[in-house]
Amino acid sequence: MATRRLPWLDLAALAAVAVAAGSIFVGNTPNAAQSKAPARLLNVSYDPTRELYRDINARFVEHEKQSGAGVVSIAQSHGGSSRQARLSISGELEPDVVTPGLPSDVDALRKRGQIAPDWSARLPNRARPYYSSIVFVVRKGNPQSLRDWPDLIKPGIEVITPDPKSSGNGKLTALAAWGAVIKRGGNEDEARRYLKTLYEHAPFLVVAAREAGVAFAVEKLGHVHVAWENEALREVAESRGELQIVYPPVSILAEPSVAWVDANVAKHHSAALAKRYLEYLFTGESQETIARAGYRPFDPAVLARHADTLPPLQLFTVSAVARDWEDAQNKFFADNGIIDAVYTPKPR
Repeated sequence: MATRRLPWLDLAALAAVAVAAGSIFVGNTPNAAQSKAPARLLNVSYDPTRELYRDINARFVEHEKQSGAGVVSIAQSHGGSSRQARLSISGELEPDVVTPGLPSDVDALRKRGQIAPDWSARLPNRARPYYSSIVFVVRKGNPQSLRDWPDLIKPGIEVITPDPKSSGNGKLTALAAWGAVIKRGGNEDEARRYLKTLYEHAPFLVVAAREAGVAFAVEKLGHVHVAWENEALREVAESRGELQIVYPPVSILAEPSVAWVDANVAKHHSAALAKRYLEYLFTGESQETIARAGYRPFDPAVLARHADTLPPLQLFTVSAVARDWEDAQNKFFADNGIIDAVYTPKPR
């Protein structure tokens, strides 16, 4: 089997999972379970899911051990969702499973023949184990009174958000902003002007969601961070009262999707394990882990139990801005699409 290159590997998470699996030897004489090389998966995911999959992986490893399936080792790779998809397509990453922020990032691999055409029908809920949305994080007391999308383009406001060319968070910010205009009765010309102005209020555009969060929460740059809901909840919890979350009156329904990569699992002989791993995401145990991490589980009963941290929201679907996720990708983010017309890249 060819050596698999794993840039940006989350080594701490891999080590934690390996320990949980019992695949790190202690002493000079490994036992029978330890002497067998662990079955191995690489999960290529988007930037904010580090903690989520750290916890899910550890539980899945134990689940596999208790079921008699044997020792499992799971590696994680995280970055901007669309950038991760491009690295997977190029072969720089060789994921067994992909868990990106957008269905269109899975479909990018399908278009290259790496994932089967029916990928979304192979798992429950169209292969979407959880949902999310885009919300605002502001400083304590919300000194700029930022409560809705129009407030983000008030004079002097600096908006922290990732680049829509590389980040799922960045793409969803653009779609949410556009849709907020359309849902209020605005037309596409008005939505285009609003989006152009929003990017004029961004002092820089970083490549991925977590980097944007660090810039806002740790480096204290900008007045508002337009973020994944789970990232917003994490930032606020870690801020010791210095930050707060604002739910705008309307935002987009984000639909992260998962799939095993047919071309790679055939090469790695990992198809059965990859399928069990993704099916595990839809179990009650995983749905609870998902909710505790600030993602919205697809199971409505689990979501209802976490209504204190995941309140009901007014969300519009992608159909408010495009025919579907593929059309949104082409309309907004392809070369010479809407994004190219309204923003100028602003690296730090």
